[in-house]
Amino acid sequence: MTTTVKGLWNIVLSGYPKSGKTLLARKLVADYQNLTRISTDELRDMLFNESPPCRDEYLIYSLIAETRDALLNKDCSVVIDSTAPDNVTREFLLTTKTKKLNQLLIVFTVNRETLKQRNIKIFGNESLVTTWDKRWQEPTRECCLFKFKSNNMQEFEDYYARLKELLESEMHPYRPEFRHPLLTLREIRKSLKSFLKKH
Repeated sequence: MTTTVKGLWNIVLSGYPKSGKTLLARKLVADYQNLTRISTDELRDMLFNESPPCRDEYLIYSLIAETRDALLNKDCSVVIDSTAPDNVTREFLLTTKTKKLNQLLIVFTVNRETLKQRNIKIFGNESLVTTWDKRWQEPTRECCLFKFKSNNMQEFEDYYARLKELLESEMHPYRPEFRHPLLTLREIRKSLKSFLKKH
């Protein structure tokens, strides 16, 4: 049975390949009728059929941000299914002009051996784990950070239950009045563009 999240949410998922991001995003969309999923990987595949980083990562993220804002302006909460390994990308995906918005960064914490085994099972090797090691940064955000453990399905379900409690609660620590001031959208865009040119 689907329900609705309390308030308007911009949720950004961040984690290594095969950490459980897409599973969580699809589960959220199935359970909440006013929540929509946007996937950077699917958009990248559709436009360029290339693995990240593709020939124009800035275009991908710009389109994701525009789609997110269009949905938020129609009072649809959004979950962005993206690896988002660095803080510049996360900040870009979290920054929007939409007012009265709950922001949430969900970072997946899966032990390294589990990640390697999942990648070997799906892709035949663990090279994506090593590749993302070079780009991964520990999040600097604290006020709107939810660490999601998914080393196995039981752990996934336990953390999913905690997340649902948060999304359905009238009182939560991620309301706008508890957040630190953010950079302007122009500053974030400039920073992301510069960052992506270097990588």
